[in-house]
Amino acid sequence: MDKIELLSPAGDLERLKVTLLYGADAVYIGGEKYSLRANANNFTLDEIREGCQFAHALGKRVHLTLNIVFHNEDMGEVEEYIGQVVDAGIDAFIVSDPFIISYIKSNYPQVEVHLSTQNSTSNYKAIEFFQKEGVDRVVLARELSKKQIAEIIQKVNVSIEVFIHGAMCTCFSGRCALSNYVTNRDANRGGCAQVCRFSFDTGEDKEFTMALKDMNMSRYIGDLIDIGVRSLKVEGRMRSLYYLATVIGTYREIIDRYYDHTLDEENMKVFQERLDRVANRETSTHYFMKEADYTDQYYSGRSEVSNQDYLGQVISCENGWIQFYERNYFEVGDVVELFTPRGDHLEFAVQELLDEDKNSVDVARHPDNIYYLKYETSIEIPEYSMIKVVRRKDEIV
Repeated sequence: MDKIELLSPAGDLERLKVTLLYGADAVYIGGEKYSLRANANNFTLDEIREGCQFAHALGKRVHLTLNIVFHNEDMGEVEEYIGQVVDAGIDAFIVSDPFIISYIKSNYPQVEVHLSTQNSTSNYKAIEFFQKEGVDRVVLARELSKKQIAEIIQKVNVSIEVFIHGAMCTCFSGRCALSNYVTNRDANRGGCAQVCRFSFDTGEDKEFTMALKDMNMSRYIGDLIDIGVRSLKVEGRMRSLYYLATVIGTYREIIDRYYDHTLDEENMKVFQERLDRVANRETSTHYFMKEADYTDQYYSGRSEVSNQDYLGQVISCENGWIQFYERNYFEVGDVVELFTPRGDHLEFAVQELLDEDKNSVDVARHPDNIYYLKYETSIEIPEYSMIKVVRRKDEIV
């Protein structure tokens, strides 16, 4: 049996490259039209072509979202656009509109069609219907339990994809109009203002919010593999390079260790700590293990403060010096970790630091400036390696 697919978001070309290098088997992207992340940078046709070439050279795939709720005014150019992105090399469309499904399967049968989670598919009869329409894969609603997912897989003969990490919608995906009413931005046509994350004044001491905690299924990857899920999807086309590199790299290790029978509690704790620290929200498994309740939601406000662990992105490594773009403040004496797309995790104390002009400094305090970090290693440090803090020097006993 083929190893399960790890599917990553990519909001722009650089994110596409980073997530594939850090271990994603495929990425899903949005074009400049018809995507539900209108505020992301998204991809021009030339960028889609370049992204597909990069992915295919690695033996990996690119899925394109075409999953808005289509209105009359959206239909004039969609057929031409579909032809253009097929020519650019995409491997699959993620869609929910019945006409778009039919049009793609009739005209471009070589390209897969995946039914978007925007369709909120929650039962096997619906999947049987869409399979007859030519759908190759179904992205299930995120409101299903392990038992319900397993039953669906037992009763259908189509590839099943589930979300495993990232933000959750308060309403069923594709069934929410909060943003439309409150901000006049259509959530189901790419303009969601995330009203469910607003804090509302109740006239009492506490504010009210209906926001959900993020999803984190890292401890249940083995369960999803065992019941026959074929693709594991991470949410976050607008997340940072550091976030995506950390999350995708961590799930890559979890999946590989599960197949190699080397996934134990000790390294699972390490993986969980990485995932917890890279995010600024609490997490939950939501519906997977039990019926979701108040413990999976923020009712009385929340704090989303970055921990500033991310210190820099490597440019090059030569003669014992790492050249990098600084992202957050750090000092000589801090203990840092260098991690690479290959899965290396190298921990060391900062002993020497130079600024862009090669002057010795004790502190890196100017984000986006270039610095040099002394580190002797026999390991090649590839492009898109990153540095994060492990312990500040004043925390070291």
